[in-house]
Formats: sequence, C-alpha cells, structure tokens
Amino acid sequence: MNLIVCVKQIIDPETPAAAFKIDPEAKRAIPPKDRPLVISDYDEVAVEAALRIKEAKGGKVTILSLGDPSATEVIKHCLAMGADEGILLSDPLFGEEDRSLTAYALAMAIKKIGEFDLIFCGRQEGDWDAGQVGLGIAEILGIPSVNPVKKIEVKDGTALVERVVSDGYEVIEIPLPALVAVSSELGVPRYPTMKGIMMAAKKKVSTWTAQDIGADPAKLGAAKVKMLKLFIPVREARCEFVEAETPEETGTSLALKLREAKLI
Repeated sequence: MNLIVCVKQIIDPETPAAAFKIDPEAKRAIPPKDRPLVISDYDEVAVEAALRIKEAKGGKVTILSLGDPSATEVIKHCLAMGADEGILLSDPLFGEEDRSLTAYALAMAIKKIGEFDLIFCGRQEGDWDAGQVGLGIAEILGIPSVNPVKKIEVKDGTALVERVVSDGYEVIEIPLPALVAVSSELGVPRYPTMKGIMMAAKKKVSTWTAQDIGADPAKLGAAKVKMLKLFIPVREARCEFVEAETPEETGTSLALKLREAKLI
C-alpha cells in the first residue's frame, strides 16, 4: 500500500508561558531559542496510524511536510519512527498563514507523488487548533475523507474507520483512495529506536518548490484569509483587602463590596 502522512512542525506546546513570544508586526509566534521545534502531536499519531497499516498490509509510508528547511528535523523524526521517505515543501510562495493555500500545495505535491491508497493527517493542528487542511486536501483531490478517526482497518479496497463523536464512535466504510484525520484516541505513538534514528540520519529528505509540484503562483498568492492581529491576551487582577474592627464588621463590609460589584 502507498501511504502518505502530512505533518507539521510547531513550537513545543510544553513551552512555558513566560517564554512564549510573538512578533506583532509579522503576526507570527517567535520560536524560543532554547527549545527545539517539534512535530504536531496529532500528526505524530497519524504517523503511528500509517505505520500500523504498513505493518499489517505492507507497503510504503511517505512523510510530507510544508515549511522552512528546519522542518527536515520533524521529517527525520518520522523516518526514525519507521517511515520510508520524506519530502519537504519549501518555497517563499508557501509563506501565507492560510489553510486553503497549505491544502492546495500539499494536494499538488500528492499529485506529483502519484498513486496512493491512504492519506493521513492529524485531526487538527497542535498550535492553531485548526482542522481544515486535511479536509481541504481531500476536497481538492476529489476523494472521501473522515475526521476525527480513532481506528482504521483496510481490507478489499476499502477502509473501515471508527469516527469519534460526542457520545462514543460510529463505524464508517469508505472506498480507497481516501483521507483520514487521526485523533489521539488511536493510541500513543511509538518512540524512535536507536537503530531507527541512525537509519533516518542516512536518508535524504527531498525538497520541492512550488515549481517542482506544478503549483499555480497565482493561486498561492491569492490568500482567502487575512490575519488582522496577533496578540497575547493581557489578564489584569486587582486585590483589595477588607479590614474592620471585628470579624462581623469585616463580613458586612465584604458583602457590601461584593454587592457593589454585582457579584452577589
């Protein structure tokens, strides 16, 4: 089976709030200097899902990521987990923070890869929490998609998936090729072994530009979403001590102040 997993490099979600900074002019988060960027946690689960299908049915797992050259490290992490090939999409034209453009670029890259049976994505991004790219890829490629998925079985040219719903899950059968967006309910992703890390270090990650995938520059430049402002919310707290001669008077004063503030 030909399996493709789309992954994203993000700022470590465990970064302390005090170390999190943004550039308000560029409208981007600034990666902390002392913490490496990591793979989006849902995307790592998607890699695990693809590797389980590979182990059960055989085939090849290709990792696809869009970002700066530093995203190669995330692809290498996936290769160390057991994926077979890695491709990085890197081009100044991919710079817009627009999920429709990201979906378009990834879909064009998948067309260049050729035949595939399943595309895996995380159910949502680990940084922005948007869950749009996977469904956008499926729409562009004209294939069925299911999101979010906690279990996948492949047999006889179809995929039997369990889709997470508010009160449990529902079982859906979809024809292949298809796209599934995987949720954390699938299970904990495996850790790369030392052998896997050494093998991944020797593998070359291909880099494709917009021209390599045949993307239309006009489409990549036509952002449908424009970020107006990015900021860190400011939370202000004010503390006032209520003092009086006796506990009874303190309680009365406190009640009056709470009533003035319309809290009681």
